[in-house]
Amino acid sequence: MIHTRIRPFNTRDTYPEQNLDNDLCQAVVANGVVYIRGQIGQDLDTRESIGIGDVEAQAEKAMANIKMLVEEAGGTLEHIVKVTVYLVDIRYREVVYRTMGRWLKGVYPVSTGIVVSALARPEWLVEIDATAVLS
Repeated sequence: MIHTRIRPFNTRDTYPEQNLDNDLCQAVVANGVVYIRGQIGQDLDTRESIGIGDVEAQAEKAMANIKMLVEEAGGTLEHIVKVTVYLVDIRYREVVYRTMGRWLKGVYPVSTGIVVSALARPEWLVEIDATAVLS
């Protein structure tokens, strides 16, 4: 079985301040299912952090990244069946879910929300991953 790997990268390039060397990608398509890596407020082309200190801007960028990746996999946001939201502060829940809800209006995916102590970089406040089914 061959999987399609979308936007491969190495963690040493993405996290130069950390001693890492992992070959990963932003999304994998396997048997019509798109698994999208957790997205944050980061430009996927420049690796620039977006919305530092602004959880709404970070959620907006995460959802824009998810849309871009699912489209690169051959789908649309309507193909999303599951999202997982990671928050560093429960007080961000309402604004993040409102932002995510605008992107997923009428889609009705299942959703899991988790509060964590930190994400991979201290400036990141929210991370959202998604799974989509193309067929």
